[in-house]
Amino acid sequence: MILTTTEGLSGKELEMLGLVKGSTIQTVNAFKDIGAGLKTLVGGELTKYNEMMNKARALATKRMVEEAESLGADAIVCVRYSSSSIMQSAAEIMAYGTAVKFRQ
Repeated sequence: MILTTTEGLSGKELEMLGLVKGSTIQTVNAFKDIGAGLKTLVGGELTKYNEMMNKARALATKRMVEEAESLGADAIVCVRYSSSSIMQSAAEIMAYGTAVKFRQ
């Protein structure tokens, strides 16, 4: 499956199949959250949150691709990601784009 942030693919004529998306809500466990809170006192990167967000993006992307595959898509164009805070220490990640099929 080809994923791109552009509206098209060079040398390909595309048939639009529709919007596809994938999402997940992730959090870190309470002990890691307490550790991250303490880290804010001294500064620095919150690696556990980075790991959480990387896993969430990967899972949202996987779900988006699965939806596109179920439509018979060859690629997803205009891929975008969004995130929002659901509650303290929990975030929703959404991946979305347009599923397309290559015209012969």
